[in-house]
Amino acid sequence: MKPILKLSDIDLYYNDSNKALVVLNKAGFTLNRGETVALVAPSGSGKSTFLHIAGLLERPNSGEVEICGRPCSDLNDNERTAIRRSEIGFVYQFHYLLPEFTALENVMIPQMIAGLSKKESEKRAGKLLKYLRIGHRADHRPSELSGGEQQRVAIARSVANVPLILLADEPTGNLDPVTSEYIFRALTALVCQSGLSALIATHNHALAQQMDRRITLKEGKIIEFF
Repeated sequence: MKPILKLSDIDLYYNDSNKALVVLNKAGFTLNRGETVALVAPSGSGKSTFLHIAGLLERPNSGEVEICGRPCSDLNDNERTAIRRSEIGFVYQFHYLLPEFTALENVMIPQMIAGLSKKESEKRAGKLLKYLRIGHRADHRPSELSGGEQQRVAIARSVANVPLILLADEPTGNLDPVTSEYIFRALTALVCQSGLSALIATHNHALAQQMDRRITLKEGKIIEFF
């Protein structure tokens, strides 16, 4: 079976005063269907950049990204956007919720952009918020929610369009240890329940140990560790 996400020979560098700053050097990675992988690496190592390339938000200097076996390097911006909208969900350290909309509306919006009716979007958004135990806060705006509640809404939003791949960049980085553990368990339960494949960047080794595999970045290359 083909991996759902494959990165091959990814090079990324920036030219600084006629000297190349190498971020990724022939980096390779595969993510299989239904698999959870932790990306554990120090700040400044290129974790976020790697996730951006995997999620088609940034283009490498060379190499190939394949989504469901489809090469994406030659796709134009509209084609890449269409894949992100339908196949990839993103969760960041900061929730990036729209402040003028309620929790329910924040989860509805990406569905409506994708073409679902308001009624269908509202029904699915409500179910997701209830699953994440925040349904009772559906009519509250982000400023009225705690950090953990905001992140649960962000998680619901990231999977609202039923993506195949979830990319999370330090999703519990701004939370206290107890809330962090709760959010992580909610996220992984949702991944398992929905059959998502997830690549999650985290500094938390205890959380990383709960995933199927663990990888790190060293000298611009992806290395698996146990």
